[in-house]
Amino acid sequence: MYHESDSGRKTMGDVDVVYHDGVYHLFHLVLPNHDFIAHAVSDDGLAWHRVENALFIGHPGAWDDSMLWTMHVSPNPYKPGSWRMFYTGLSQHDNGLVQRLGMATSDDLYQWVKAPVRWVNQCKRCRVTNAPASLVNAPYDEESHFPLESPAPYYESKLSEGRRWISWRDPFYYHDEGRGWLLAAARVPDGPVCRRGCVSLLEEVAENQFESHPSLFHPGLYDDIEVPNLMKLRGERYLIGSIREDAKIRYWHAADLEKPWANFFDNVLLPKGNYAGRICFDDHGPMIWNFYSHDITRRTVKNLLPPPKRIRQLSDGQLQVASFEGFDQQIKSDATPEVFQISKMLTDKDGSAEVNHDAGSIRLRNDYGFQAFLFGATVNCFRFRARLDMQGNGKCGLVFRIDPESQDGYFLSLDMYRGVAQLRSWRTDNSATGEHMMSFDTLQAGYWRSRLDRPCEIRLVAYGSYIEFSIDHRIVISLADQTFSEGKIGIYVESACLDIDQIHLEQMQRPVTADETLAQ
Repeated sequence: MYHESDSGRKTMGDVDVVYHDGVYHLFHLVLPNHDFIAHAVSDDGLAWHRVENALFIGHPGAWDDSMLWTMHVSPNPYKPGSWRMFYTGLSQHDNGLVQRLGMATSDDLYQWVKAPVRWVNQCKRCRVTNAPASLVNAPYDEESHFPLESPAPYYESKLSEGRRWISWRDPFYYHDEGRGWLLAAARVPDGPVCRRGCVSLLEEVAENQFESHPSLFHPGLYDDIEVPNLMKLRGERYLIGSIREDAKIRYWHAADLEKPWANFFDNVLLPKGNYAGRICFDDHGPMIWNFYSHDITRRTVKNLLPPPKRIRQLSDGQLQVASFEGFDQQIKSDATPEVFQISKMLTDKDGSAEVNHDAGSIRLRNDYGFQAFLFGATVNCFRFRARLDMQGNGKCGLVFRIDPESQDGYFLSLDMYRGVAQLRSWRTDNSATGEHMMSFDTLQAGYWRSRLDRPCEIRLVAYGSYIEFSIDHRIVISLADQTFSEGKIGIYVESACLDIDQIHLEQMQRPVTADETLAQ
């Protein structure tokens, strides 16, 4: 896992990840200042090391002298072996109200220089107007198409329109069938002000020269569709975007760019709190990265980069995200035998646990009320896998990082009939009194398509503060929380019988943060 700093003064923002020669390259914003684009590398997608920063804001008077926003790195189709970074810049000249798109290039992903721009430096006393290209300076070239600005008539292009600031950010370059396209988060110029969000479309008609087209997608629902992505899997195109209204990552699909974009009944790719998703292809196929925000109302503090998710395409064309196979390399011991050492969380209940050691299975039964059954192992970072088959009309769920004395910990409820998972932090606050002593926080909810005619496979990962729950190989819970770090794991039943087999409990290495690697 990766985060910018434990000090609380800075945090990471939007991310982009490129896989090249066995190394993951992470580029990300640093909030709240937006002064530079940071760069980190990883061999496994989990442990990150900071390297040279990629870009800095321009000198005073430059088109990007106020802030740098979201970027996208992709191979340069005109120069094999090199890279282009399209990025968003804001200028002090217009008080940061107009977003523009620029470009930088690199031959190795480490050393970046800004492309020339057709922008006259606005600083009357500035002395760097003729400086060579660098990670700070973009030289002037009257033939340049950069910085790209939101063009009329397809998009809002004047401050007098809409919200009185111009959305033209989060570029994404897509190359397919010999044609290059540049996407961005933009807004159409007509309609209800809070429903104009769209994905803009520019075609690269010559090297670094772009021609505007009508919007690729305008659903008429959202204020903005942020951080758009476009990919093709087995002939189908998928458009992925982040929606600020509910802080979720969604997707749409079409046969090609000229066709309308369609929805599946569930088009949420990652649940609430996961934002600014970026796709990346490695040796195993497509994956998605994003930052996670503990508090979606305050996205400039305590963000982190959770482990990536693998994108799977189902037979009917739907997408789902699955757990990252890189966790396999983090296993340090097998704690499965301790699963069969069961104790009750509430000893005065009549619930029963039947253990079949030969079959490696457990039957938990509780006819009335709630009863949790704790396994013998005390774990910190772990991965638990099993197959569940519930009988009856009651409920079931998992508990983990439980203190056996206080019974504080995480409670993950599973509604097997409606396909709803809800993770809660449930603890005693000894500093409070009376009814305020109980702290009960719902952290996240996720959904899946329930199938009661067969057992379901579950997977729970607790990796540092990162928590991930999958059912039938689809991730439905993905978040970070630091309330509890260690304790017992178990399963509960309410007025039901639960058969559990194919059980595996594995202890994992503790994640290393970027701060620790810098200290080393």
